[in-house]
Amino acid sequence: MAHLAPIDYATASAEIRAEHDRELELRGRMTNMKRILLRSPAAHRIYAEWFTLRDLLRPTLDDRAIWLFSMAIAETMRAEIPVTFFRRALIDSGLDPEAIQPTAEETLLIEFGKAVAADASTVPDATWAALKARYDETLLVNLTAFAGIMVATCVFTNAVKVDLDPELEGYRRVR
Repeated sequence: MAHLAPIDYATASAEIRAEHDRELELRGRMTNMKRILLRSPAAHRIYAEWFTLRDLLRPTLDDRAIWLFSMAIAETMRAEIPVTFFRRALIDSGLDPEAIQPTAEETLLIEFGKAVAADASTVPDATWAALKARYDETLLVNLTAFAGIMVATCVFTNAVKVDLDPELEGYRRVR
């Protein structure tokens, strides 16, 4: 059970209800994590910038690359909710998360994601050199900021012990 309770829409303030409604209008769903974050609309908006950064990555990186990058961060941080979220994205797009053969680009992104999640101060110089050879600095700023929000998401879901959303249950990794 989560350490923090989700909002109760019926008794929430007008500001919280407005942020809730905006989120539903933008993304069409409300997760357990978002329901808890909505206790602070500012915190919710900050974490929702994940979507803004993802959209800035999309002209260069496809969804699969972004999902594998994000999942590498979540797996390294042992964050079940984000791992399961990205497993669902992969499975629903027709992929088997356990059988994916990453491309060279995806392998580089996975290496970077794992390094950032494990200890961002020790990302190997060789990884940075490979990233700089492939991407411009604006993309690398957005990618690193995106990784930071993924790390923050993992920290939040782990620290609060956010309950897994029922719709993710069937996508859990079988141990």
